[in-house]
Amino acid sequence: MDSAAIKANVAALAEEIRERDLAPEFDALRMLPQDVVEKLRAAGVFRMNMPRSWGGPEMTAMDQVEVIETLCRADGSVGWCSFIWTDSGIYSGYLEDDVAREMYPKLDMAQSGWVYPAVPAEKVDGGYNVSGRWIFGSGCNHCDRLAAGVVVVEDGKPVLRDNGRPEWRILLAKPEQFEIQDTWYTMGLRGTGSNDYVVEDLFVPEEHSFNFADKAPREGTIWSRPDHLLRKMSGVPLGIARDALDRAIDMLKDKVDRRTGAAYRDGEIVQRTIGECEAMLGAARAYVFNSLEAQWEKLETGQPMTERERAATMLSRQHAFQTGRQIVQSLFDLIGGEAVYARNPFERQLRDMNTACQHIVAQQKTLQAPGALLLGADTSMEIML
Repeated sequence: MDSAAIKANVAALAEEIRERDLAPEFDALRMLPQDVVEKLRAAGVFRMNMPRSWGGPEMTAMDQVEVIETLCRADGSVGWCSFIWTDSGIYSGYLEDDVAREMYPKLDMAQSGWVYPAVPAEKVDGGYNVSGRWIFGSGCNHCDRLAAGVVVVEDGKPVLRDNGRPEWRILLAKPEQFEIQDTWYTMGLRGTGSNDYVVEDLFVPEEHSFNFADKAPREGTIWSRPDHLLRKMSGVPLGIARDALDRAIDMLKDKVDRRTGAAYRDGEIVQRTIGECEAMLGAARAYVFNSLEAQWEKLETGQPMTERERAATMLSRQHAFQTGRQIVQSLFDLIGGEAVYARNPFERQLRDMNTACQHIVAQQKTLQAPGALLLGADTSMEIML
């Protein structure tokens, strides 16, 4: 199944999800139903980062953003879980190939988990012992492998790398080895099932762990920089905002002011707001794809990226999230009282975008690292830059 086939499958599945109006079901369950997960698996979504040497497509970052964008035009939670589940191929590339094949025996396996170092893990003979809790385990109820970010300790003290920083590792295990807790009661993205998960005294073999700071054993553009797991995220705000804008245009074409009988489409404010939102979305999308294309070309050819190119991938992602939220808020205001009803998607899209913008890569604080890079200052605070 190549990139074109996956994109075609996803387009058909997204249309089915939209036509069946499954979002209320996702919200009620606070996770995606199993049948939708299996349809995503059959469509090839989870294999997007699997290597060609295994029969996978090794899809470009740009193609993956398009896939997530298409899914988010149907539902934000579907796209959000999908961009995380497809990390299976990325993580497998940081393991030795025989170990990776054992852990990911099929191309269509889903990966979930919090990768940032949340708890200490004691270094022992052959691996690590860990107890602790992790948050935001999006899709963890349906994943095949679950990740847990840790700081490595020995005799209670952090193990330091050559650069003097604590050793950060990502431990990989089966979801049934953890206790998944029912904690996902949220404003938006309710269908992602991003629950907490805990474990007590779990042993993880050394070979089932990795560090993004180390060079991946697998060759290929996907594994040449650790930020690949973040690149596809931009599809979330681009897709949600696109659907909100399309729906608003369709609604406002026929909407009439109850007091005056005037057509909304003839109103100056309506026309200007739609025009502004269309321009904002087009600009945000162009920035995302231009930055990814420039980065991908450099990585494929082994050329060094400029500081501006490095900063652009992060800036365009953050800008897409903030712009997506602004667009959805503007449309929510424009639609008026009708937008608050669950029968229209605008209130859910507003909730989803506000929740999505709480992710660290979407927040204003993330502007510091690329700003520092452009200014030639210290960029050590951002390993994914």
